[in-house]
Amino acid sequence: MAHTVLVVMGSDSDFPVLEPCLKTLTEFGIDWEAVVCSAHRSPERAACLAREAEGKGVGVIIAAAGLAAHLPGVLASMTVLPVIGIPVKSGALDGMDALLSIVQMPPGVPVAAVAIDGAVNAAVLAAQVLSAGDPALRDRLRAYKEDLVRSVDLRDARLRKKIAGEVRP
Repeated sequence: MAHTVLVVMGSDSDFPVLEPCLKTLTEFGIDWEAVVCSAHRSPERAACLAREAEGKGVGVIIAAAGLAAHLPGVLASMTVLPVIGIPVKSGALDGMDALLSIVQMPPGVPVAAVAIDGAVNAAVLAAQVLSAGDPALRDRLRAYKEDLVRSVDLRDARLRKKIAGEVRP
């Protein structure tokens, strides 16, 4: 089953933060489209993106923004699709303002939020949402989680070897 995630960034300067998200979506076999749109500078475009997304086969919207970070909430207010917000680290508050803007939504207009610059988690969360109706995607998520366990096991083995060689005579 094909899925599409719409990835919206408030500025092209956010691309380095979003690049791991796009790579992760690709690794899961999820199609994506990435666009720049500002909630403040191009509000009509934001409205069109949100209203037209479902008709274009989008299943989840990921929106990244810094500072006031209204973009995820504006998009969420105009669609029934799930919106995942990525607060971008920027400005005097290093992304805390963006995080609070994204999570403090009024009742009825939820935005799921990940950590500041948490692009990979946004992609994984989008995959989890989309996997509800896609057993093959769910299997890819299981394999991903198993890889995480193996990576921890490898790190543990490396640490034990290092400790044995450096700390013990």
